[in-house]
Amino acid sequence: MIDHLDHLVLTTTDLDATVQFYTGVLGMRLETFGNGRFALKFGAQKINLHVRGGEFEPKAHLPVPGALDLCFIASIPLDAVIARVKESGWPIIEGPVLRTGATSKIRSIYLRDPDLNLIEISEPVPES
Repeated sequence: MIDHLDHLVLTTTDLDATVQFYTGVLGMRLETFGNGRFALKFGAQKINLHVRGGEFEPKAHLPVPGALDLCFIASIPLDAVIARVKESGWPIIEGPVLRTGATSKIRSIYLRDPDLNLIEISEPVPES
């Protein structure tokens, strides 16, 4: 019945810091839509942004910053991601490590965004 994820909503305490992290460090594109709303686009998906205390309705029952654990599959080799993250000065808190993804084994690094959400960036590991 469900085919894929279209978007998710991230609640932040600092819109500018969040936009800088996701665009500057992770390379997503900022989009504005509706009445002053913001989204971070990548591939065929997006992350809509809500600022805590100014969320759009309807919203999650308890929207809180820092409660997400997200895994992104990189469009470039993970070693290039690692180099870009290090170049930006953003700390990698773990990895690279092997994990199990939705469709295959993955090689991942972990970092935290400005609201302390856990961000995993991965690449598929070829089957041997």
